[in-house]
Amino acid sequence: MEKISGAQALMKSLLREGVDTIFGYPGGAIMPVYDALYDYKDSIRHVLVRHEQGAAHAAEGYSRLSGKPGVCMVTSGPGATNLVTGIADAMSDSIPIVCITGQVTAAALGTDAFQEAPVIGIVTPVTKWCYQITNAAEIPHIVAKAFHIASSGRKGPVLIDITKDAQFELCEYDDSIQTITLKSRHDPHFAKKLDRAAALLNSAKRPYVLFGHGISLSKAENELVQFVEQGGFPAASTLLGLSSMPKSHPLYMGMLGMHGNYAPNKLTNKADVIFAIGMRFDDRVTGDIKKYAPQAKIIHVDIDHAELDKVITADIAIHADAKEFLAQITPLIKSRKHDEWIGQFKKLDTEEREVVVDAELYPKSGEISMAEVVRIVSEKTKGKAVIVADVGQHQMVSARYYGFENSDSFITSGGLGTMGFALPASIGAKIAGPKREVIAIIGDGSFQMNIQELGTIMQEKLSVKIIILNNRHLGMVRQWQELFFEERYSFVHMENPNFNKIADGYSIPNELVEERKDLAPALDRMLKAEGSYLLDIMVKRDENVFPMIPSGAAVDEVRLK
Repeated sequence: MEKISGAQALMKSLLREGVDTIFGYPGGAIMPVYDALYDYKDSIRHVLVRHEQGAAHAAEGYSRLSGKPGVCMVTSGPGATNLVTGIADAMSDSIPIVCITGQVTAAALGTDAFQEAPVIGIVTPVTKWCYQITNAAEIPHIVAKAFHIASSGRKGPVLIDITKDAQFELCEYDDSIQTITLKSRHDPHFAKKLDRAAALLNSAKRPYVLFGHGISLSKAENELVQFVEQGGFPAASTLLGLSSMPKSHPLYMGMLGMHGNYAPNKLTNKADVIFAIGMRFDDRVTGDIKKYAPQAKIIHVDIDHAELDKVITADIAIHADAKEFLAQITPLIKSRKHDEWIGQFKKLDTEEREVVVDAELYPKSGEISMAEVVRIVSEKTKGKAVIVADVGQHQMVSARYYGFENSDSFITSGGLGTMGFALPASIGAKIAGPKREVIAIIGDGSFQMNIQELGTIMQEKLSVKIIILNNRHLGMVRQWQELFFEERYSFVHMENPNFNKIADGYSIPNELVEERKDLAPALDRMLKAEGSYLLDIMVKRDENVFPMIPSGAAVDEVRLK
């Protein structure tokens, strides 16, 4: 058997796993791998990011749209530590990514060698699994294990740290090592709980379905719609559940959470049976857990056993994959209608429209609103674009007002709330879905967190459309300071650079939009452009996002103003 270097073994192992793209940044301790990658340029696309954090977020965006693990690769020390925010983000949102880091030689470990960092110790709390390779012969098996762990059960990030000498070392590469295949896992009492859950739903007078990111991760969108339609159940999504069910569907009631829709939050504490699937009862969804749905019987289905009964104690807790579970419970559900119950949602929805929505979507005077920008984008793209939102007020407005019609259409940082996520994530999304329209909606604060990734867009010649909703503030912090800190605006005003000149420097066509009359034509030009395009849109400085559940309040204490 021919001997090859550890670096070459890594390349062969990645190809075996179906890897076609790596987001990375070379450096000393990973250089042998980059040398091997030189011979695989026709098989693996390498995307040179401008900062290692961008590599992790780009891998997340790629994973979200492709459905398979994104791969990022960086050098040791600061290269590895710069990945940590992206790894933590992926861990929080269950995004499968495989991170490969170079490391100093095995002999130098623990000596504070140049660009050495204890990366395994650093990332252990924010990865599903991590491993340091010091022997080239381990590489094929460890890579197979890494992809299996990232992709199975509750998905998430893994990291492989490879010492430089292991990259050089010769080893026998065994082609017979098989990619580990995924195995379904579910509750040993699955059948009994399935029957109990169906019986509870069939007898419910006010049933309510709550779904989250687990629907998208398990590719269960069709099963979810069939289940909801069979039982006539009103359904609401978490932030990361958005786009798993078309917003136009008559049984879709809106988004849960701190800045979600009025009816879905308000009526959580009126339902008699709550069926929660692929969601983890995040604090932004539950509000005060002591006051969360005390009247309801709760059925909770999740792929991660650790999430069951962690926050909310369920009457029926089921450890199962969302797609498998929905396929099996739907035939047990009676065909019913809940017109009176759904009417309560519609009544509260009308109230939200009258108090909040109409004024935000159709302002007649004053500065441009964030909501009207998102509305026009939604109308012009017919709800079929991929929206990659950063974190802040613009994120909540995008989630509330874009009319998602296709699955896998909303990519954002949910659990960690990472500013700077959207620009690199949109790069990964566009590479994974080159035929889909990818639009990054970013606040002026978030944009400056990873603004350097404009260079990646330029070099890769990607058609990413970028909308900056520019309110010259850290808007969400400003809103909280207004509402809860007696308008003491502490360090939230931003003096911004000229984003158009910066875009010019990266050869990205761009426009500045300051007047309402210029908004729709500028959006038309952006959407018709063949390549990338940036719009810096000046929006109202003191716009607030409502409805809002105040921190520590119950979900039915949601405020409209």
